[in-house]
Amino acid sequence: MRVWNTRDRDIDNWYIQRAHYRGRHDEEEVSVVTPGQAQRGDEDGDRELTVDELAARVGVTVRNLRAYSARGLLPPPRMVGRTGYYGREHVARLLLVREMLAEGYSLAMIERTLASAPANASSTTLALHRALLAPWLPPEPETMTGAELAARAGVPEDPALVDRLVELGLVQRLGDGDLRVVDPALLTAGLQVVALGIPPDELIDAQTRVNAHVREIAETYVQLFVRTGWQAFVDAGAPRDQLDAVRDTVARLQPAAAQAVLAAFRTEMAAAVGAALETVLSRLDQEAAPAASPPAPPPLPPRGR
Repeated sequence: MRVWNTRDRDIDNWYIQRAHYRGRHDEEEVSVVTPGQAQRGDEDGDRELTVDELAARVGVTVRNLRAYSARGLLPPPRMVGRTGYYGREHVARLLLVREMLAEGYSLAMIERTLASAPANASSTTLALHRALLAPWLPPEPETMTGAELAARAGVPEDPALVDRLVELGLVQRLGDGDLRVVDPALLTAGLQVVALGIPPDELIDAQTRVNAHVREIAETYVQLFVRTGWQAFVDAGAPRDQLDAVRDTVARLQPAAAQAVLAAFRTEMAAAVGAALETVLSRLDQEAAPAASPPAPPPLPPRGR
């Protein structure tokens, strides 16, 4: 819960509302980026900063700043000898990290949000990137060992099977035998199918084909959004007064697209099941039909007297 604001600072035409909030266990200062006019200019906005200056500028500890860098949340600084120098793009990323942490996002989720963002993105670009991407990210990944994964699937531990899951992008190796399950919801669904008696290898083959179709569906909806909503926003120069409308469109597109895909899947699944049943039941009827009686032999010719 935020308690009070202390100051504003202009960063790339956005300003930071630095607020104190009380979390579940402690009180921490956070920085929240919001669009609007700064109350004062920032004359040295383009000056490069040392790690101590950067930490003071954004309101984080040097220890946390180094931890964020180790997770890949910040691009490498410009090195001069043994001293690293940080620029406006580092400030922008730190602001977004602090904002998402204040809203309850984990570092893992923030890492995935920033993974595809340009390294030199401004605050505005990062805010837009986050607004468009975050709603589509899967749940928090899970970490487990290969033995734990095999136990959950009810099968013997098999490194070759893990290799296939890694190739499919469902699992990442972390070292020391640990695995990161990228999408736990998909793993849960897969385990439910395995529990029905489907061999894991065959399920992985099927999921590989399904992923290809789902990727095509995703591209269809993304291109639809780009043509009908995004392009007009870009052509207009990405005006900030339209940013909320773009966010709203993205937020509404996700459930609408999911419902449309699910409805189409149900229809096609019913048709496919019906066709398969017709084929199987027809075969069963043929196998269960009694064998036809052999033709009666021709009558014998009458005996001559």
